[in-house]
Amino acid sequence: MLRVALLGAGRIGQVHARSIAANGDSRLIAVADAVPEAAQKLAADFGAEVRSIDEILVDDGIDAVLIATSTDTHSDLIERATAAGKAVLCEKPVDLSLDRALTALRNVATTGRPVMIGFNRRFDPQFAALKAAFDRGEIGKGELLSITSFDPAPPPVSYIRVSGGLFRDMMIHDFDMACWIFGGAPSRVTAAGSSIVDPAIGEAGDVDTAVVTLQWDDGRICVIKNSRRAGYGYDQRIELLGSKGLLSARNVLENTVEKITAEGASAAKPVYFFLERYMRAYEIEWTAFIDALRSGARMPVTLGEGVAALACAEAATRSAATGATVAVTPDMLGA
Repeated sequence: MLRVALLGAGRIGQVHARSIAANGDSRLIAVADAVPEAAQKLAADFGAEVRSIDEILVDDGIDAVLIATSTDTHSDLIERATAAGKAVLCEKPVDLSLDRALTALRNVATTGRPVMIGFNRRFDPQFAALKAAFDRGEIGKGELLSITSFDPAPPPVSYIRVSGGLFRDMMIHDFDMACWIFGGAPSRVTAAGSSIVDPAIGEAGDVDTAVVTLQWDDGRICVIKNSRRAGYGYDQRIELLGSKGLLSARNVLENTVEKITAEGASAAKPVYFFLERYMRAYEIEWTAFIDALRSGARMPVTLGEGVAALACAEAATRSAATGATVAVTPDMLGA
């Protein structure tokens, strides 16, 4: 039985608490949060105790720590938890600062403790099936990857101000998907972004609509499209063109009913938000973390892979600001 402490009792912390509780091989022991009421409620819901982070880290009875706190705390907590001998699953991204994430990568390597970064979309059954089919060679060499990720509505501007920007906060998932599907980071990034959904987002220094092109040295290309607004629901699609065919993973709809009449055809909308779309992925992610710990296998999403996604986000942020293509260099990847 894996004994787990959860750091962070907000929305994503609650999602992870459900995954921990639903798995028969793990038990939620303790919860910590900067807001005592949030920690108390979540702990009560899952039969855990409220403790401070310091208390959790010195407790030899806790095997693993799941970090679901604000992004600017991630690297510090990863370092502290691994230094205390804990295994770690940390929500994305590794940090708001690439330099800080690279420091964490170096420091964690000295502890020998396993760290997994929570890019849950790798564990979505649709996307995982696409990746598996590609890896089996079913469409030959991958040539052109297209990733669409549109949110139904933008978050509050108060969140935008502390999020690190669309490329680090939202598109970070898509950077990870591109690196995962193509088996490594790109060499060049070109980005364009604007604020057309909500002028307040632009006033806060961010964009809400963006297109990024990733290029690999062997000619492969990925195009990522993000928008903070798609009024019809949560639009999540991947299309991969290969030398021998095409793979695509389409939206998960509210239902599978299609109506066809003389006037035309209609179907249900995509599910509305990430909780509906990816709840199963979070459960599979947690199981994969436990399985890797038990077997001693490589973590399904390593800290280094988390740094690679952040390096893409850093390059995209620079490119959008300057209009120039930005190289992803080995030093940005911790190589």
